[in-house]
Amino acid sequence: MDKPDPLETLLGLTRLLSTERSLEEALAATTDAAMLLLPCDHASLRTFDDERRMLLSSARSGIGHSHRPSSFRKGEGVVGIVADTGRAALVADARSDARFVLRPDAGFTVCSLVAVPLFAGGHVVGVLSASHHEPDVFGARDRDLAQLLANCTAPAIETARLARLAVTDDLTRAFNYRYHHTRLGEEVGRAKRYGDRFSLLLMDLDHFKNVNDAWGHQVGDDVLRGFVDRVKGEVRAPDVVIRRGGEEFVILMPSTGAEDARAVAERIRARVAAAPIETEAGAVPLTVSIGVATWRPDESGADVEARADAALYRAKAAGRDRVEVAGPDE
Repeated sequence: MDKPDPLETLLGLTRLLSTERSLEEALAATTDAAMLLLPCDHASLRTFDDERRMLLSSARSGIGHSHRPSSFRKGEGVVGIVADTGRAALVADARSDARFVLRPDAGFTVCSLVAVPLFAGGHVVGVLSASHHEPDVFGARDRDLAQLLANCTAPAIETARLARLAVTDDLTRAFNYRYHHTRLGEEVGRAKRYGDRFSLLLMDLDHFKNVNDAWGHQVGDDVLRGFVDRVKGEVRAPDVVIRRGGEEFVILMPSTGAEDARAVAERIRARVAAAPIETEAGAVPLTVSIGVATWRPDESGADVEARADAALYRAKAAGRDRVEVAGPDE
């Protein structure tokens, strides 16, 4: 088979990235292009997660792509060093290179490695790497080709980051209410199309005004952030945590019925009440009231939200620090 022309491959990637593709598709196309252009067994693209402060695997091609992906902190391993310094790296033989870190469950052998940074907005947003099971495979030309691929892809990552910021609450890093309307409408459409269901949790922090009055708004902000962190520890990856406004929050739970949603709500309520939230000014006790509603096929997004609101009102009226589920006749 003829070797792919590098220019044609790069132009093809650029054309793909300029179309309305998801970020996942764009990153997968980049690692596929790396497999074509570079003499590698495996190609991986990791993007930097600001919240976790980690380089997380976002796309992989070649051998080992079905094995458990590995993550790195900045400065950890070759990939982490590239992210930290912003400089490309060539590894001739990983077996004798002190910088190299191979996870035991990687699923493939690495001897040669090339890793290059992806820059956007003046900072490193990811690292593209390619590896081979034999030593001394990559040279300066391979490094330069990998860097060209990275330079093509970095703007797509930055565009996705800016899009996330537009729908993210600055204080808590939950989604904002603008996103709530869009996402709720999408979920209604998805549930109707596939005959599925979803549930909505509305949460209100009890007596939160007293926290601001007694401790000040800075501590109140710390409490809101701590609350969202606890909530995120109890939900699944597909669940969407949204700040509705003030001390009110929403969780949208795709493919979830009433009983499962109630169980999650009870876990959140119990976890919040179990221990105060630590702030720089001290530990602040907190409880939360939660209303739960499961979407019905004859409902709009506003309808199911109104039923969750009614359930939340009952939880407040019944003494707070409790979960109420909207009944089928509400």
